[in-house]
Amino acid sequence: MLGEPTVFRFDAPALAAAPQRPSINRVPLAAEDATLPADELRQRACTELLRQAAQQAELLDADDAPGTDGAISEAAADAIEALLEQSLSLPDPSDEACRRNYAAHQALYRTGERVRVRHILFAVTPGVDVVALRKRAEMALLEVRCFDGKAAETFGATARQLSNCPSGAEGGDLGWLESEDCAPEFARELFGHIEVGVLPRLVHSRFGLHVVEVLERDAGMQQPFEAVKGAVAMSLHQQTYVTALRQYLQLLAGQALVEGVELDASATPLVQ
Repeated sequence: MLGEPTVFRFDAPALAAAPQRPSINRVPLAAEDATLPADELRQRACTELLRQAAQQAELLDADDAPGTDGAISEAAADAIEALLEQSLSLPDPSDEACRRNYAAHQALYRTGERVRVRHILFAVTPGVDVVALRKRAEMALLEVRCFDGKAAETFGATARQLSNCPSGAEGGDLGWLESEDCAPEFARELFGHIEVGVLPRLVHSRFGLHVVEVLERDAGMQQPFEAVKGAVAMSLHQQTYVTALRQYLQLLAGQALVEGVELDASATPLVQ
């Protein structure tokens, strides 16, 4: 006599909660037990999309082995470069476009621009409470902005008391700076602007949070268009390249089986 049929039961919630291994067309992007930051995962996914596209275009051997550590072979790197050269049709920017860009961003094409600056640095160090640090920085910014009549005395005293930079002993004075003297993210907040005085916002850099006062500006010398035309054209070409590459990757993602990673995707060719 046959017994009752065996019923297999699956724990549906547990299955739903199981993490999906990130992959492109079933090719894993990382080791099975690896946990990667979202940005790094997206970068690996984009590289794998391009590597597989290079294989489909017969620019790379079909037996080229993908890695799970984010690295690709030298042959794959060369093939991807050739693929992009084929696939991204980038016209040279016109003279008119270059002139418009130059007119709109003349501050970028000055030489010798300088600013005399002082700052109060709230350094981000390992283990620091970033939320509490930001609150202290915001309070310091409010204090030096509110005491406008005694701004010079207040800023210097606050820098000597709170700044994590050696310049704090000198009231935060950094002297005259050119853009090359600063971290790029710090320079972007200082150069190409007209503001003088305590900046109404905290400046973020790789070193931490800064309360910044611009004491003086020297605008430097404006370069004529003909002298910087090549730099303007290169800048426009790079902008066009980045846009075209993003669109091409969206197209590849729309045609691929993408699992465990979020990518912008499009089913429509966008690259002109």
